[in-house]
Amino acid sequence: MEFTGGGRLEVRLTSADVGKRVSVRYVTDSPGAGGRFTDAVGVLTSWDEGVLTITRKSGETVRIAELRLVAGKIVPAAPARRRGPAATFPELSRACARGWQPVESEALGDWTLRAADGFTRRANSVLPAGDPGMPVAEALEAVREWYADRKLPAYVQTATGAEGTQELLAAELERLGWSREVTAELRIAALAPLGDREPGPAEVRLSRTLDEPWLRRARPSVVTTPAVRHVLASGPSVWFASVPGTGGVPAAVGRLVVDGRWAGFTAVEVDPGQRRRGLATAVMAALARQALDEGASAAWLQVETDNDGARALYEGMGFAVHHHYHHYRRAEA
Repeated sequence: MEFTGGGRLEVRLTSADVGKRVSVRYVTDSPGAGGRFTDAVGVLTSWDEGVLTITRKSGETVRIAELRLVAGKIVPAAPARRRGPAATFPELSRACARGWQPVESEALGDWTLRAADGFTRRANSVLPAGDPGMPVAEALEAVREWYADRKLPAYVQTATGAEGTQELLAAELERLGWSREVTAELRIAALAPLGDREPGPAEVRLSRTLDEPWLRRARPSVVTTPAVRHVLASGPSVWFASVPGTGGVPAAVGRLVVDGRWAGFTAVEVDPGQRRRGLATAVMAALARQALDEGASAAWLQVETDNDGARALYEGMGFAVHHHYHHYRRAEA
């Protein structure tokens, strides 16, 4: 926090600092004697009518009455990562998009509207990468109409928590009545340590072919359609891993997309009755070795924030959070 020459806390922020990363201290209970102090760090996304909004790296928003501020200052962008490979948000965003491609896409300025017959939010949401070429409210109305024509709900994917992410857009979506439905972590790791893990007792088979047994384990509740097959088979270099199981259904599966230096892991699923046997680790290690053979050196994956088991597994494999992404849905009129 900032101090004046007399050692007093000082607010060194104004509404002109909207869009910058800030650190503030404020009183949560009563501004008078006995009030409890707390801190917030994030992007200042609005300062209107005496209320500040700060968006934390997780996407959580904190609203603070101006009169409760005790101290505040602009702070540098989040420090460089000490774990995993160096990576920028735009680079990772592009790699993830190439690894999970929609059936149909259309440009709206620097935004990309994506559709795949409703299979996953990622393939059926707007990917904003800059200016839509018109006011945001107008762009969102065009988005709503585009998805309505396809009988799909309108979603916008945004990211928070890294340099160049979209805290201001997320705040604008909320102001315009869009609701955040899902939050996920984008995690990254060095690839070689994953490939160096012991193979373990499980036999892992790799294939370029997306077959029905793999689909029955990876997406048991999803009806297989051409759109499903298109999304899962999309990417520069795609591999499907499986561990033999019973009844013709694999005990575990996983999907890999190799794209330059990046290896993207998706759809890692294990038979509930076969969990805690190291099958997920075996699948990912086998896929990592394939990616290393193709020249990749870094890995990414996405995991929803409420999936505690998967998050713990990936943490143990060395995957660290790079940023968060969120899907906002337009409330029905």
